[in-house]
Amino acid sequence: MEKVLNIVSYPYLPYFSGGQKLIAHFNQYLGEQCNLHVAGTTDNDATMAKSYVFHPLLYKSKFRYADPGLYFRIKKLITEQQITTVIIEHPYLGWLGWLLKKNCKIKLIVHTHNIEYERFRTIGKSWWPLLKRYEQWVLKQAHTVFCISEEDRRWMIEKMKIEAAKCILVPYGINQQQSPANKAESKALVCSKHGFDPTHKLLLFNGLLDYKPNLDALKVIIEEINTVLLHTSLKYTILITGKRLPAEFDELKAWNHQNIYYAGFVEDIELYFKAADLFLNPVQSGGGVKTKMIEAIALGTTVLSTETGAAGIDKKLCGPKLLTVADNDWSSFAKMILSNNNIHTPTPEAYYQTYYWGNITRKIIPNLS
Repeated sequence: MEKVLNIVSYPYLPYFSGGQKLIAHFNQYLGEQCNLHVAGTTDNDATMAKSYVFHPLLYKSKFRYADPGLYFRIKKLITEQQITTVIIEHPYLGWLGWLLKKNCKIKLIVHTHNIEYERFRTIGKSWWPLLKRYEQWVLKQAHTVFCISEEDRRWMIEKMKIEAAKCILVPYGINQQQSPANKAESKALVCSKHGFDPTHKLLLFNGLLDYKPNLDALKVIIEEINTVLLHTSLKYTILITGKRLPAEFDELKAWNHQNIYYAGFVEDIELYFKAADLFLNPVQSGGGVKTKMIEAIALGTTVLSTETGAAGIDKKLCGPKLLTVADNDWSSFAKMILSNNNIHTPTPEAYYQTYYWGNITRKIIPNLS
């Protein structure tokens, strides 16, 4: 069995964001397929690592991305555990991966979640060209690159000149293997908990709300989409969930009389995904795959998204569970909410075969040797 080390440069146990959840589940399922060790930051809850060995070797300091001592700590672990393959999450510790590849004779894999420089370009960061050069260099040093979507894979090959043979599709995964049967019960439970009318159409938006693409999407829901809905006969409730809503929004209290409510961070987000009649994704920047969309569809909920927001997901697998409209066309977005939206149509079986984490990690095992 292969001995693999994954290096994660930020806390993910417990997880709160889609990126953290990706790493947590990727490691969980991969640990069931190989002898996995994970080197992470000291502020992780190591007791949550069930299928692998967790090593708290990265400090919490913001300078951990340029910590020369990290190389020696990781090198010692590789020698002691006879690690043969090293995965790094994101390209940021690419310098470390390069040193380990050069001096420890390991196979180096970079597990990408986005085209990072493009993500920062779309949210207006002026230093994105420097990141582009660094990211491109890191990917070229790797023996293998795990790409989260076919769009990202093509981008790396065509625009970053990464060898096609080493770019492997490893999508964001799900735990479910079939469409849930308890959506009606979930909606009744959520409506009862928050005092909503269960006969209303329940519209959900979720995300880290201090992240600019998500905050911009929330503003669109409030200022554009809901403004249209208020002038229709639709009986509906818009529920916003997620951490870190900026204080100036005052928990959206000013919009409660306009059918918009804020529930904050919810422990069981899967319950809310199942409860929703529609998941709204009016995101127009940030790049990468919107992991919450993949989860919502897995839990039987139809997603309504902008074209940009739907990037990275295999639309053919989604069938009628993914509806898209052009970016900035909020009138059409609102009109789509008014339609039936295939609420009771089950998610296609092929979707689960492709996105189930167990299937994903089994397929990548040959790439670890």
